[in-house]
Amino acid sequence: MRIKTSALIACAGIVLASAMPASAGAVLDRITETGHIRLGYVPDAKPFTWMGASSPEGYGVQVCEAVVGQLKIQLGLADLKTDWVAVSIESRFSEVQTGNVDLLCLPTSDSLSNRDQVSFSLPVFAGGNRAVIRSDASATLRQTLSGARADKPVWRGSPAAKLLAETTFAVVPRTSTEAWLSERGSELGIKAKVTQVADYRSGLQAVLDRKADVFFGDRSVILGAIDPAKRDQFIVVDRLFTHEQAGLALLKNNDDFRLAVDTALSSVYPSKNFADLFARWFGPMDDRAKTFFMWNTPGK
Repeated sequence: MRIKTSALIACAGIVLASAMPASAGAVLDRITETGHIRLGYVPDAKPFTWMGASSPEGYGVQVCEAVVGQLKIQLGLADLKTDWVAVSIESRFSEVQTGNVDLLCLPTSDSLSNRDQVSFSLPVFAGGNRAVIRSDASATLRQTLSGARADKPVWRGSPAAKLLAETTFAVVPRTSTEAWLSERGSELGIKAKVTQVADYRSGLQAVLDRKADVFFGDRSVILGAIDPAKRDQFIVVDRLFTHEQAGLALLKNNDDFRLAVDTALSSVYPSKNFADLFARWFGPMDDRAKTFFMWNTPGK
């Protein structure tokens, strides 16, 4: 009986092991052994990642390529090959969790809810909650959402308060954006109408279909989810309502690989090549951008 029990336990262990993705500690070993690294990208997430004429392009793609260049030096793998893996906005985390993707090149908010699913590199982009409205939205709504201060009070009975109370906001449920929107509404004493949508593309479509006036979401994901063919139908309000760091997602409990990626980014950020890379997509670095990357470059 003991022999049978032991055999059953051993078999169960084998089945469980085969059902789990490669262990976190094995990721860097596998990259070293195979000479291949799997980089995830979203094919229609401009300006961060998209499929160009023959290969992926975008800010996130170039950041990942710079990381790979540094990993070649760190690991002594001059011939390290890149395997690009197309993922969707909705599947991006599960692709990382199952080991299909080693590093997700779409900058994503390093929020607590996202950390529950994946780990993150050093920040590669300054993210945060933004509002999206239709390009034909009223000037009053545009002005109200573009207020200079995120904590500026909106007094009950004021025209702005009345407008916001009559505005329908869309948000993806169970996200940090939903929690923030609920909290802000309570603080300001405004009972705005909030409708939940399944995902970012559904939220943007709700705005176009006039089922919602405003869609709130993470800046980097919003920019990636807007259909390029419909870009002129939206206005992404310049004002950042929250300030969140966006990093490159990777498998949780994967400290060796994350350290290698962070070390690579720490070498890339101070270089002029990175300043040129950033300027290609977002214009020359201003003092705020320089400070952001300086504060997020740890010392050796």
